[in-house]
Amino acid sequence: MTESHHAVFGHPITHSLSPRIHTRFGHQTGIVIHFEAIDATPETFATALDAFVAGGGTGASVTLPLKELALTLCADASDRARRAGAVNTLVREGDRWLGDNTDGIGLVRDLTGRHGLDLRQRRTLLLGAGGAARGIAPALIDAGIGEMFIVNRSSDRADALVDTLGQPKRVHSRYFEDLPALGEFDLVVNATSAARSGGLPTLPTSLVGARTACVDLSYGEVAIPFLAWARAAGAHHAIDGVGMLVEQAAEAFKLWHGVRPHTDEAYAALRERDVLLVTGD
Repeated sequence: MTESHHAVFGHPITHSLSPRIHTRFGHQTGIVIHFEAIDATPETFATALDAFVAGGGTGASVTLPLKELALTLCADASDRARRAGAVNTLVREGDRWLGDNTDGIGLVRDLTGRHGLDLRQRRTLLLGAGGAARGIAPALIDAGIGEMFIVNRSSDRADALVDTLGQPKRVHSRYFEDLPALGEFDLVVNATSAARSGGLPTLPTSLVGARTACVDLSYGEVAIPFLAWARAAGAHHAIDGVGMLVEQAAEAFKLWHGVRPHTDEAYAALRERDVLLVTGD
């Protein structure tokens, strides 16, 4: 039986759960998979990707901080990847890469399917405007959320994402200092990497109401500060990124292998290891 060769690229990548998830999917579907984690910085990514192809690589996942750069290395990309301006899944076709982004659909599947949230008309605050935020913003809009406010340390990146989404009456850019005046939100999504690099920005509890769902795209120790703030503020839901990680991986698996694995078993297995999880995807 032929073994397929896949990898996840990012920096840092030591703690990535992707190899474990995809190996489990392979066992479930009867597909033999070799899946490795490859550390690559923006400076080394293109070279590392070439070496991966030379070694027989046919598909790859891409995580921080390479998602926007990955789009520039693709000969073609899906509509959702172009809308996001970021790629998290690479599919080899002949001698070229095709790019896709499964982050958004992964998040929506987790929130609506696993957690039972109705996203329609939810007033939404998106913290961050980098590759992670770009990956999920179009899918949230397609899922029917109401107004979206995007806040980022660098306001020009938030402005650029608003422009990319192309719905000026529905999607707005704001500064962190504006947060106390923005009122209550139904959905607050943390797509920043702030907790990795020094700390979460100060967030007023006035953002949270009795029905608010707070979601961190990270998981493990990196997600603790935001989720602790959400619970202290009285959020109805405080959700980390494990479910999204599993769901986006299943979508990538389908792109590579033509079959979408069931995700509940992989999700449950990771939940059993909660105390050991370290964000690496």
